[in-house]
Amino acid sequence: MKVIVARMSMSKLPDFEGLAMFATVAEERSFAAAARALGVSVATVSRAVTRLEERLGGRLFNRTSRRLALTDFGHTLAERASRIYADAEAAEDFARETSSRPRGLVKLAAPLSFGARWVAPMLPEFFRRYPDIVVDLHLTDAQTDLIGDGFDAALRIAIMEDSSLVARLIAPVRRFVVASPSYIARHGRPQHPHDLDAHRCLSYANRAKRDAWRFTHRETGEECLVTPTGPLRGTSVEALMPTVLEGLAIGEFPEFVATQYFPEKLLEPILTDWRLPEGGLYFVTPTARARPAKVSALADFLITELTDAPWRAEAVMGWKPPVPQGRQA
Repeated sequence: MKVIVARMSMSKLPDFEGLAMFATVAEERSFAAAARALGVSVATVSRAVTRLEERLGGRLFNRTSRRLALTDFGHTLAERASRIYADAEAAEDFARETSSRPRGLVKLAAPLSFGARWVAPMLPEFFRRYPDIVVDLHLTDAQTDLIGDGFDAALRIAIMEDSSLVARLIAPVRRFVVASPSYIARHGRPQHPHDLDAHRCLSYANRAKRDAWRFTHRETGEECLVTPTGPLRGTSVEALMPTVLEGLAIGEFPEFVATQYFPEKLLEPILTDWRLPEGGLYFVTPTARARPAKVSALADFLITELTDAPWRAEAVMGWKPPVPQGRQA
C-alpha cells in the first residue's frame, strides 16, 4: 500500500524535464537542434516529448520526414512551457550567484573573551569589504553544537580531538599560570606545581572534565597534575580575572588574555620552567564541501587577520619561555 501511495503522489509532480525539452524543440523547430542546445541526444529529447504527450493526453507536434510543426494543442502549451523553463533557469542562475557571491547571514560562534577582545573589533573592516554579509556572533565559553544549533562556523580554542567537523588551525595558543605582584609579595612565588596546593587557585566550571592543571617540566619532562582549589569557580575569564588582579588568588588563563596584563606588570607568569598543554585557535565548520561564499569570505578574513597571533607573549613584550639546558632556542 505504501508503494502505491508513493507512486500516486509522484505522478502529481509536473514533468519539468519534459516541459523544458518541449519548449526547446518548439523554439528551435527541430529535435536535433534542441538536442544540441541542451547537450543531450536526439533520442533523449524525443522520449521526453513523447512522455509528455502521453501524460497530457494530446499530440504536441505534427511530424513528417521534412517538417515539424506545433499542433493547436502544442501552441497553447508552448508559451507556458517556455516561461516555466525560463523561470527555472533564472532560479538556478540566482542560486549560483548567491552561492558564489559573498552575501547573506553567517552564524558564527566564538569564545566569550576572545570574541569580545579580538573578533568584534575586526568586524567593522570585514563589513566594509563585504557589505552584503550579516554576522550573527554568538559569544559563549560553552562548546556549541554547530550542527544541532545551526551554526555555519565557529572559532574554537582547544586541543582538537578527532571529530566529524572540519577544523583549520589558525594559531597556537599557550596557557599561563599568573598572579599579581601583590599576591606574590604576600604569599610568595610557587617554585613547583605541588606548591600550588598551599595557594588559592581559581578554576573553570564549564570544562568537559574535572578542571586540572597538567604541568610538564620543560627540561626534565617531569609531569605534575594539580587540582586548583580556591574561593571562586567561574564559566569565563571575566568571572575570574578581577579576583586575580586584586591579588586574592592565582589564575590560569589563555595567552590571548594573560599577555595584555604583562607589559604594565599587573600580572606575572609563574612556574615558567613548566608548560601546560598547548592548544590552538581553530576555524571550524560542519563540512568543507560546497561551503557558501559568505562562509569562505569570513574564514579567509579571520584566518588572515589572526594568523600572526598579536596576543603572543613574544609580540606583546618579547617574553619567551625558558629554554631547557642543552637545547637551542
